Amino acid sequence: MNKKVRRTGQVLSDVTEKTIIVGVSWSQKDRLYKKASRRLTRLVAHDPKNEAKIGDNVIIEFSKPISKTKKWKLVEILEK
Repeated sequence: MNKKVRRTGQVLSDVTEKTIIVGVSWSQKDRLYKKASRRLTRLVAHDPKNEAKIGDNVIIEFSKPISKTKKWKLVEILEK
């Protein structure tokens, strides 16, 4: 069973050609005080049609490396 990893996030940048930067937020709990804080991971994704714009909510999927930093590709745009 080969299940691909998918993440949902918000597009932070769409400046470069066929590339978007997606911010995926997650929560991390403090070891001592047990308080949860929000963290943001920036993932570089491939957008072949240049259809995603800043602020869009998107689904990205892990794939084979496309370039040095691009290892994700755009699956669909949830909300514009």
